[in-house]
Amino acid sequence: QVQLVESGGGLVQPGGRLRLSCVTSINVRNIYTMAWYRQAPGKQREVVASITRDDRVNYADSVKDRFTIFRDNAEDTVFLQMSSLKPEDTAVYVCNAHGDYELGYYRESDYWGQGTQVTVSS
Repeated sequence: QVQLVESGGGLVQPGGRLRLSCVTSINVRNIYTMAWYRQAPGKQREVVASITRDDRVNYADSVKDRFTIFRDNAEDTVFLQMSSLKPEDTAVYVCNAHGDYELGYYRESDYWGQGTQVTVSS
């Protein structure tokens, strides 16, 4: 079982910055893909950014050039640096871990954090 704990959400003005953190309970290098999703009221959950254990990154078109996902292996933490925030970025941001090598071989697994609220408003 992998525990994911997010932090860093809050209220920020348009154009502002926030950094979200997701701490994993296992060695983050043993997780195949770490991702950030978000869900706004009345909308479906969407993937915002992802990073694989070999550092391949992907971003939703709506956040490219504004958001950066990166990992600190020593701290078993994945970050989402958000800049130039817009009101439409308002959502609950949720950390996801997909696939792991915790037992020395690949396991198909899927874990979710509890989410952290990001509100972009003046």
